[in-house]
Amino acid sequence: MRAVLMGTGGSAGVPHIGGADGHGDWGACDPQEPRNRRTRSSLLVSQGSATLLVDTPPDLRAQLLASGTARVDAILFTHAHADHILGLDDVRMLNRNIGRPIEAFATEATLSELKRRFDYAFRPWEPPGFYRPVLIEHVVTPGQTVHASGMRVQVFDQDHGYSRSLGMRIGGFAYSTDVVGLDEAAFATLEGVDTWVVACFQRQRHRCHAWIDQVLSWVERVQPRRTVLTHMGQDMDWAWLVEHLPAGIEPGYDGMVIDAPA
Repeated sequence: MRAVLMGTGGSAGVPHIGGADGHGDWGACDPQEPRNRRTRSSLLVSQGSATLLVDTPPDLRAQLLASGTARVDAILFTHAHADHILGLDDVRMLNRNIGRPIEAFATEATLSELKRRFDYAFRPWEPPGFYRPVLIEHVVTPGQTVHASGMRVQVFDQDHGYSRSLGMRIGGFAYSTDVVGLDEAAFATLEGVDTWVVACFQRQRHRCHAWIDQVLSWVERVQPRRTVLTHMGQDMDWAWLVEHLPAGIEPGYDGMVIDAPA
């Protein structure tokens, strides 16, 4: 199984819009280190000929081009925050490339928000072409195992502060973005995982996102062979993280390719 971290930044990306010269506010991140340039978080998982996209951020078009991805078979939405859904219109080109509607998996609450903002994407397909994205909705509930793109995907609930998000596991690989708390059911799903990509927004405590000490405590419990950080903010300098994180934990970066056991 192959996973590509297409985006590893928070809702504002890195750098933030602004800065003294207007070309970006990098915070503690070194602008000379290309792995500090982060688009909004998304993931691509491939197994055999099937490809699953996780979230459709505003940067989706650039991410698909950068990763050389021309087709996607299904999409899993972790939640309906803007930085995870506003690239949905670009799914139209993916529809064209595969010549059919694309299955979309999400909780009832997330689908409700998607249909409120992108109602046209959920209308029946009008063949033969695609002038808009066309999705086929599938409601999932935490604790459920669904088959998306032929992959067996276990989804679990995550505390995201004022809202909820979905984590997922496929074989030996797990992905947890936008999370500040995990319950016992989530830890049970993560038990024995080989590779865990987990959000770590900043160095200090945050009310909606995990921070470094929080992630370290989770890793100590889950004991994955490899942990890769994503959804990182502007105080998460790549070189600083490499120097200070313990063995087995590393910062991700846009375009990072991860091979994990199926």
